[in-house]
Amino acid sequence: MPNVSFVSPTRNSPWGTYLSQIDAVEPYLGHLGRWVETLRRPKRCLIVDIPIELDNGTIAHFEGYRVQHSLTRGPGKGGVRYHPDVTLEEVMALSGWMTIKNAAVNLPYGGAKGGIRVDPKQLSEKELEKLTRRYTSEIGIIIGPTQDIPAPDVNTNGKIMAWMMDTYSMNVGATATGVVTGKPIELGGSLGRVAATGRGVFVVGREAMRRLNQPLEGARIAVQGFGNVGSIAAKLFVANGAKLVAVQDHTGTIQNDSGMDIADLLDHVAKTGGVGGFKGADKIDNENFWDVKSDVLIPAALEGQITAERAKRIHTKLVLEGANGPTTPDGEDVLADRGIVVVPDVIANAGGVTVSYFEWVQDFSSFFWTEDEINLRLDKIMIGAFKHIWETAEQHKIKLRTAAFTVACTRVLQAREERGLYP
Repeated sequence: MPNVSFVSPTRNSPWGTYLSQIDAVEPYLGHLGRWVETLRRPKRCLIVDIPIELDNGTIAHFEGYRVQHSLTRGPGKGGVRYHPDVTLEEVMALSGWMTIKNAAVNLPYGGAKGGIRVDPKQLSEKELEKLTRRYTSEIGIIIGPTQDIPAPDVNTNGKIMAWMMDTYSMNVGATATGVVTGKPIELGGSLGRVAATGRGVFVVGREAMRRLNQPLEGARIAVQGFGNVGSIAAKLFVANGAKLVAVQDHTGTIQNDSGMDIADLLDHVAKTGGVGGFKGADKIDNENFWDVKSDVLIPAALEGQITAERAKRIHTKLVLEGANGPTTPDGEDVLADRGIVVVPDVIANAGGVTVSYFEWVQDFSSFFWTEDEINLRLDKIMIGAFKHIWETAEQHKIKLRTAAFTVACTRVLQAREERGLYP
């Protein structure tokens, strides 16, 4: 039957991109294909009004979302982003990708995502706290340690998770550290969580380069987005012999063919808030970032960055998707035609949710692991998951993204079939 939705996506919009990825994997699902329509429909979408009193005494209203795409394999899991361009369609797509991501690395979670349409830079810290607490109260009817566990995402962090945890705990009358992950260490957070997503990008990238016979020593790395994910991935690549030749963030684009001093760059970003103005590289036009020659390109900003037109200009061997949905379907078709391998987001950036899972487990047991233990467990899960996806791609002669979706969708739909329908 045709897909019916309350949004009207285009092929390259976030939800349209997700739907096209489900379409691509359907031929490989066998008898489980009879359940595939459940992947095209979010289980639950909550839209909430968030009124707060601003510092000047006026009342402002913001629109918030929490989408639970699937709860078949466990509680919902996915971040909360604060951004002026957040839409229901975007959050739906992100929740769908979380379902796939969690199943691809075999975590006992479904997929969920949240967001508020707001520019957090326009709010004071007190206003941001009010916004967070009211949003948490509004979505409190569907979240919980065994129901749906939010986490940081774009423009959210450990402090915001602490406010969410405290608000939820006050409302239920008991401290519930497991309601969110990505918390401060003092409130039940996990060591290694901050660096986990970037570390996962590096580990998966290293494994892909091995299989492509691509040397890590001297490899040219280009990174779009130099926040938590892009900067950590870049730092680990450089520490293992690669050189960082181009970086782009919201403050501009810089290039140095000889490689940048990563310590100096990180220090500059910490002091100024972005890569713009870094003296160890040349400033170039933002759009020219896509013309830089590299061996590994890491899009770690927002979705929809690698369009068909940009894909025609990219000079790289390997794309590691640090962000969620950075490559449009049309863009990926162009990259495939040009022989450029794409390691999809649902495995490349799954390190963050994997350590969030570790945090959740530690909160339940009140027993915490060392950072070395965290990293060893993370590396083992990421390497094993990537190996399975690579072998699936070789078996069916399909792209890595289709292979990742095949592995993940099979797990989700097997669980759906075994649970049956109620009532």
